[in-house]
Amino acid sequence: MLRTETRHAETSLCYHCGERCTTEEIMIEEKTFCCEGCRMVFSILNEHSLCNYYSLNQHPGASQRVKVRKDKFAFLDDVAVETKLLHFKEGHQCRVRFYLPQIHCSSCLYLLENLPRIHVGVVSGVVNFGRKEIEIVFSDDRCSLRELVETLASIGYEPYISLSDIKQKKQGTSKSTVFRLGVAGFCFGNIMLTSFPEYLGIESADEALRDLFRWFNLALSLPVLLYSAYPFFDSSVKSLRHRFLNIDAPIALAITITFIRSVYEVLSGTGGGYFDSMTGIVFFMLAGRLLQDKTYEQLSFDRDYTSYFPVSVPVVKDGREIPTMLPAIKPGDTIAVHHGELVPADGILTRGTAFIDYSFVTGEAVPVLKNMGELLYAGGKQTGERLELLVIREVEQSYLTRLWNDAKKQPGDRDQGSFVHLVSRYFTIVLMTIALITGIYWQVTDPSRCWPAVTAIFIIACPCALLLSHTFTNGNIIRILGKKGLYLRDASVIEKIASIDHVVLDKTGTLTVAEMQDVSYSGKTLTAKMKKAVAALAVNSSHPLSRAIVDHLAGNERRQLIRVNDFYESVGAGIEGFVDGMLLKLGSAAYTRSEKIAYEGAAVYLAINGAPIGYFQFANHYRDDTDRLLKQLSLRFRLSVLTGDSAGERSRLRQLLDEQAVMLFDQRPDDKRDYVKGLQADGEKVMMVGDGLNDGAALRQSDVGIAVAEKANNFTPSSDAIIDAGKLSLLTKFIRLCKANKQIVVASFILSILYNIVGLYYAVQGDLSPLVAAILMPASSLSILFLTYGGSGFAAKRLKL
Repeated sequence: MLRTETRHAETSLCYHCGERCTTEEIMIEEKTFCCEGCRMVFSILNEHSLCNYYSLNQHPGASQRVKVRKDKFAFLDDVAVETKLLHFKEGHQCRVRFYLPQIHCSSCLYLLENLPRIHVGVVSGVVNFGRKEIEIVFSDDRCSLRELVETLASIGYEPYISLSDIKQKKQGTSKSTVFRLGVAGFCFGNIMLTSFPEYLGIESADEALRDLFRWFNLALSLPVLLYSAYPFFDSSVKSLRHRFLNIDAPIALAITITFIRSVYEVLSGTGGGYFDSMTGIVFFMLAGRLLQDKTYEQLSFDRDYTSYFPVSVPVVKDGREIPTMLPAIKPGDTIAVHHGELVPADGILTRGTAFIDYSFVTGEAVPVLKNMGELLYAGGKQTGERLELLVIREVEQSYLTRLWNDAKKQPGDRDQGSFVHLVSRYFTIVLMTIALITGIYWQVTDPSRCWPAVTAIFIIACPCALLLSHTFTNGNIIRILGKKGLYLRDASVIEKIASIDHVVLDKTGTLTVAEMQDVSYSGKTLTAKMKKAVAALAVNSSHPLSRAIVDHLAGNERRQLIRVNDFYESVGAGIEGFVDGMLLKLGSAAYTRSEKIAYEGAAVYLAINGAPIGYFQFANHYRDDTDRLLKQLSLRFRLSVLTGDSAGERSRLRQLLDEQAVMLFDQRPDDKRDYVKGLQADGEKVMMVGDGLNDGAALRQSDVGIAVAEKANNFTPSSDAIIDAGKLSLLTKFIRLCKANKQIVVASFILSILYNIVGLYYAVQGDLSPLVAAILMPASSLSILFLTYGGSGFAAKRLKL
């Protein structure tokens, strides 16, 4: 039996989450906890003999001070919702997958994969650490879906369930590409083996065996032609319908002619054909395409606003909160928004004081105070008390939805065509010309050689090496960039990045860290005792500015802060309490009865024993190496910095930029988009780097839009790429690697031309033997692979990526 006691906090850290016990500490068997939530999690784990969770990592849990409200998951009792969330159900066995943003260490893996020991209804739990997902198999006769989610929440792993989870799910990357590759590989390998009689020139004594192998090769080539090669034919037909000749068209032509020529030779008994070359072309093309298409699935570029909104919200009727599906919310409904929850629709505040964090929309992390009667926009997160909101617009008509739809990338916005398609067009024209001249020559001099020579040209001069160099180089560079923190929407973005000459940067949340502030103090000198007292008061508040004051005054000495008595917080105004015999107040000028200063940024005023003492000023905290990044970009590109903030930091920002760089303040979303459009009208290729949804229109308008993400769930729908905020300093190196991509493709294309020249030398004479074709095709493909992987790897190593 665990013995629990409560006492005043002094210097202890929570055994579960590692946070400081600020007002009181709860003891269980000499283990200290900061709140009842953390103590409860420990009790659950201890009851089921899972305390090894704490031995794998120190303080592995997340803080449980903010309790999960009662009936938060009542909507999971709805059979319709349950059906849409379940991935599989057979009898009583159900399978479901949840996104758990709290997963961060080996302790999480240990605990989550031991869920069956916590709840008897859980059969198994398998964690995908990279995607922060868990797939759970459970028996619904022993555990409902709601019970399962509440169990996860009770141990500190509340699933992130959004409205998009119950929408009709789009099919992921089709497995047909893998199946097509498998079929092509199987057939190609076996055809190569059974073609050895042709390669080695077996005499007529083994003619029956050779003929058998020829027919066997013909049979194996049919699945490749009719199934594996289908994407090339489909792409070619679509491009020709639009009067555009893409890279797949000459490949499809080469496959067709190779097959026809090979079938003719087998039927006429004049040879074994080129089935090995045909199936090899398809196999290597599919392998390159699969590598290029294999992107990092942790980040989805196809989310919409429903990925961030809850499945249901509580509608207030007759004083009761009734869980209601979000699409059913109508104007005139009164909804409740609790602490830490998203405002799902535009509405008027009718009860409570709102302290709204609009960082998802604007990039600004400092919450905005809203009083009763004021309008709240969808997308903000309440950081204070429970609110009641009178809905005035449906979710689909909210400000956030309109902003999202205005920002969203359309397929046509990104499809400008690859230089490879342009090269392939000329390649095809040259190839047709050579084939025509060769055909005319042999028709006049020796008609028997006309058909073999013309078909051999199309067989040997297939542009597969060009496509291979493109896809394999792109695939490897996408892999390298993703490993270093830049995730591309698709391979075409590499070429767009390589062509940019102007970089436009958002400031707030991009160059600066949204959740960090640089603090300075002005006023009467604070003694060491006063500093500790102010920090002790501020640590009890969850306001971002209070946390910044604690970091500024206490730093790493939080454990030595003294106790606060009679603590009181007035949401949106300030905090006060007795610390070491002094009455301290922190807050607005009115709250502390201080004289307000003329300062465009945020300020927090301090009063001790009723007398104003001074004030803390806050400025944006720039990311590490921001000055070096801006200098590197200025040397290679024209540079602009846009921000929705006022010009209060103009002088500070100018110190980081060169004289030619443009700085624009008070920029609205439309202003940013129009600025990018103006640069493009002057012929510039623009890269826009931003973080908030207010950058969405500019990101969409730009040639390359890169969203800076602090978290996997925080980016806009208009980005061509997503960059990890901690890797922004590597942006210049990323651009240089993308530029190296084109050089590698050109080098490999030159190599493929050399192979084609050798092949064409034999082909135009009508003497191309199966042995020469069998050597040239795989040799060219393999050499391209070595060149592309080696070249892109060397370029990354040279850039220290």
